[in-house]
Amino acid sequence: MIRRVVRKIRRTFDEAVLATGLGARADRRNVARWAGRRGGDPAGPHVVVTAPGGGNIGDQALFEAFVESTSGQVVAVTSSPDSIEVPSSLAERVVVLVLPELVYGRGAARRQELERFARTVAGAASLSVIGADIMDGRYSLRASVNRSNVATAVAALGVDTRIVGFSWNGSARVAARRALVSASSNGVVPLLRDPVSARRAAADGVRHIRESADIVFAASTVDPSSASLVSGVTKPIALVNVSGLISRTFSQDDEFELIIDHLRSTGHHVVLLPHVSRPKGDDIVACESVYSRVGDEDLTFVRRLLTPAQIRGLTSVASITITGRMHLAIMTLWAGTPAITLATQGKVEGLMALVGAPELCVVPHAGFGADVVAAIDATIDADSPARSSISDALPRVKELAVRNVDGLRAAQAVVEEVR
Repeated sequence: MIRRVVRKIRRTFDEAVLATGLGARADRRNVARWAGRRGGDPAGPHVVVTAPGGGNIGDQALFEAFVESTSGQVVAVTSSPDSIEVPSSLAERVVVLVLPELVYGRGAARRQELERFARTVAGAASLSVIGADIMDGRYSLRASVNRSNVATAVAALGVDTRIVGFSWNGSARVAARRALVSASSNGVVPLLRDPVSARRAAADGVRHIRESADIVFAASTVDPSSASLVSGVTKPIALVNVSGLISRTFSQDDEFELIIDHLRSTGHHVVLLPHVSRPKGDDIVACESVYSRVGDEDLTFVRRLLTPAQIRGLTSVASITITGRMHLAIMTLWAGTPAITLATQGKVEGLMALVGAPELCVVPHAGFGADVVAAIDATIDADSPARSSISDALPRVKELAVRNVDGLRAAQAVVEEVR
């Protein structure tokens, strides 16, 4: 009991300090000093601060889509050596700089890394912070604030600085909100990835908002080899993901047993597909639990994480996806396929508004399986309203995704196959 009280007091104190803006002012002063007040180099690399990664296909997809959509050298700033993997096709263009304290740290250790970061961005053409769903403080408040603060400091140097395609929660933490408002008022371009998030951010005082879409919609690689996982299957393919994050809140086994039984009854072959494998939210474990209930009749269980290009290879041959992970939904929609998505953190509503299919957004609660079954029935036909809306919206959504890299982007092929 005493320990819990002490932790709460410390957390409250930390939040209060973060909300003062003192850290932002210190970062700006120190970055200017260490960078020599240089304004960047148009011939320099694009620096990108990646999402956490490390067992998350979505974070890997964000990184790859950014590099694929830009030209020139890229310095990827990561929090650990295993945060991202650099595909061989991109290896000549990418240098990885591991700075674990830059986003997550504080004190002397962070100042040391901030100096190294400042000297890197001083010679950069641009700085991009992958925003995703990690800017509003709902996962890690300190990390959200630090991302906004370093972006503000770099923009003050005159470097093209942006926060790439991100959602904004309807109840953002105070310190994260203040940090983003300050960033947007001081030269950082906030690229909100859906209209719902844009409205929320504007209501919170964020300035100079530019609407975009998730940068993964701009991805240009597909690995068709993953289709071999269902070679010989003649039935329509349904991809089913069980989120380990949602499973931490309540058991989903009964719900997904109902969903998978319904998919089988409608003539589908089910691919049980994990998307994230981390200690605090492992989809492989969650999928295994469901598999133990439903068995392997008309079912393929993929017991490993695929690459983003392999995921797009599968979504390209699927007829529908049911998922608790947003980037599996995005890579499904990228292929023009409906993705019924369990809504967490207030981010899925905006995605579905973007593609004009709000009926694909389902709130996870005890009994949500029946809601998903109803959504399947409303979506299954080739001429369903959801499929028509996605088809109509997709070209515009992909154009919006390219806004994330305006001025950084190379000419792209329509789709590049990875073999």
